[in-house]
Amino acid sequence: MPNGSLVKQPNLDQWLAIGADGRVLVRTGKVDIGQRISTALTLIAAEELDIDPTRIDIAAVETDVAPDEGVTSGSNSMEESGDAVRRATATARKHLLALAARQLGVAEDALDIVDGLIRARATNRSITYAELAGGKPFGIPVDQTAKTKDPKSFKHVGTRVTARGMADLVGGSAKYVHDMQMPGMLHARVVRPPHYHATLAKLDDAKFKSAGLGIVRDGSFLAVAGPDEYAVLKGAERLAAAATWDRGKGLPEGDLFKNLTANERVSLPVIKGSPVKEAVPALPAPPANAAVTHQARYERPYNMHGTIGPSAALAKFENGQMTVWTHSQGIYVLREAMAEALDMPIEAIRVIHAIGAGCYGHNGADDVALDAALVARANPGKPVLLKWTRDDEHAWEPYTTAMVMELQASLDASGKVLAWSHESYGDTHNMRPRSTGNKSGAARLLAARYLADPVPPPVATPSMGHHVGIHRNQEPLYTFDNQRLVKNLVRGLPLRTSAMRTLGAYANVFALESFIDELAEAGGLDPIALRIRNLADQRAIDVIEACNTALNRDKKPAGYGRGFGFARYKNQKTYCAVGIEVSVNDAAEVKLHRCVIAADAGEIVDRDGIAAQMEGGVLQAASWTLYEEVKYDRDGITSRDWDSYPILRFDNVPEIETILMERPGAPFLGAGEASSGPAAGAIANAIKDATGLRLRRLPFTPEAIRAAAYR
Repeated sequence: MPNGSLVKQPNLDQWLAIGADGRVLVRTGKVDIGQRISTALTLIAAEELDIDPTRIDIAAVETDVAPDEGVTSGSNSMEESGDAVRRATATARKHLLALAARQLGVAEDALDIVDGLIRARATNRSITYAELAGGKPFGIPVDQTAKTKDPKSFKHVGTRVTARGMADLVGGSAKYVHDMQMPGMLHARVVRPPHYHATLAKLDDAKFKSAGLGIVRDGSFLAVAGPDEYAVLKGAERLAAAATWDRGKGLPEGDLFKNLTANERVSLPVIKGSPVKEAVPALPAPPANAAVTHQARYERPYNMHGTIGPSAALAKFENGQMTVWTHSQGIYVLREAMAEALDMPIEAIRVIHAIGAGCYGHNGADDVALDAALVARANPGKPVLLKWTRDDEHAWEPYTTAMVMELQASLDASGKVLAWSHESYGDTHNMRPRSTGNKSGAARLLAARYLADPVPPPVATPSMGHHVGIHRNQEPLYTFDNQRLVKNLVRGLPLRTSAMRTLGAYANVFALESFIDELAEAGGLDPIALRIRNLADQRAIDVIEACNTALNRDKKPAGYGRGFGFARYKNQKTYCAVGIEVSVNDAAEVKLHRCVIAADAGEIVDRDGIAAQMEGGVLQAASWTLYEEVKYDRDGITSRDWDSYPILRFDNVPEIETILMERPGAPFLGAGEASSGPAAGAIANAIKDATGLRLRRLPFTPEAIRAAAYR
């Protein structure tokens, strides 16, 4: 099957270069945000080229230099860039062997390669990659049919390695966009309105007197800039005191979860993982031969990314050219949106990825890039480093939408699911700054809506792709009969939303896997056996059995509960089963003791990288499940720090065992988001096992557990 990234960028020189010193430069359009894609690409290139990984460099990702691979999202990096680099380096190996054969006067199959040295076995004559191609372009297309290495011969792929940049991270010498310095650089801070709908009514200049600081005002966009960062911070406080805001009607209030199912909405049936523009079928009566029919409703609040380091960007506007350093996950789509917002030609904008605080999803990185560019435009020739504050990050990033999931199913006496209905309700998960014309990309950047010539925020349209947005992982991998799946894009909800790790999959799998345990209990069946009874995919069964065996090999301590969850992310990526062991103390606090993860991610390239993705996904999901909820009122967001938005701490991290299924030669399956949904279902089921309480509204705080106990 053709690789889409190579279809867009077919030339080998767009992916690979060999320097005069023999070092290999690999180019990718995927940015490393902690998922270790640069490490995996290094191993792939080292394998195909038979060169030591230490002699491989991964190029910085910047517009007009890196391949355009869209956004680093959706667990697509290995399937897209990993596969592209494998085919590109296989092409380079084939090409270099042909050149060497001509130079050495032997057949290609008479050659061996050791660390970039090609040697003729019979004559012992040799030539290096540098001598053949160092400093010169390849000038050939990538051969998508080039033969790649046999997994039996692998020396690098699948081995345990230290991640690229890990020594700098551990040693504290890693440099982030926040640390960048340039001659003559200004620092800047934005002064925010109280909430989305407020506009700047008046600015009392008499209250803002700060030598050396400048104000940038464009409509209701307000910022302060100067050479000293501390002075800028204090100046921003004074500027905030000088601003008077028209608060308008404020944020919509009312019962969020009631409004999710009562508000105006666009409703579409989902068939084989994709929405269709047809009437939604009515919920049918249970089948005549049903032994059990069960219904339940599950709820998820708004969650934030909550990156430990707030977003930041550096911008410089000089001679009509704008250069921006950013930790955005999509430099090309951001460039297009910024061109719209700044009314600049796209070729006048250069976007360079720089390391920031790790984030899987659409946090403030794109927004702060435009903030910095606006201040830089007002200060031509001066580099501007603009950092969001913790208050900015918590209160202004795009959140993941609150959701409601309503499920109903019927079961026969043998454990076969005869009918299945799953409706999901929520706002959009897809507001990354992609442009479809008419300034639609700019409309998705925060500052654009506050300019003197504002770009109104867009009205979301339903995502119609396979397992996208609200309906991601709504379709079960299980072989349930008579499936009725419905996505509901709800209007009039209060908060700004976009993509966060897994999109709708976390909430949908939480509901689905909780409901399977409820269905098993109603039918008097074992929940693991019920899952396997309704699966036809042997790889799914393998991870379930591996996880269940490992979880149950030790005797469960008295008072503890065990729970289980499973999914295949998007029904096409990594298979993952999660088992959790918990207790609930007298203060109604959930303690996580032990976790087993079994995953099948196809061929393993970076073993520790996949394990880290699985384990990190479980921990983030545990935080969402037990602690996290964005709170707000009419006057704005009230969750503005780590006290008002608590997250999982080190004192509740369980012991984790990760089992990776060996699939040498199998296609790569994206692993970054596979464990989150199963973890939520497992925790819910473990709490039920420990306490007898079935919790359906996230998060499972002590208050929620006590309320359930007294119902």
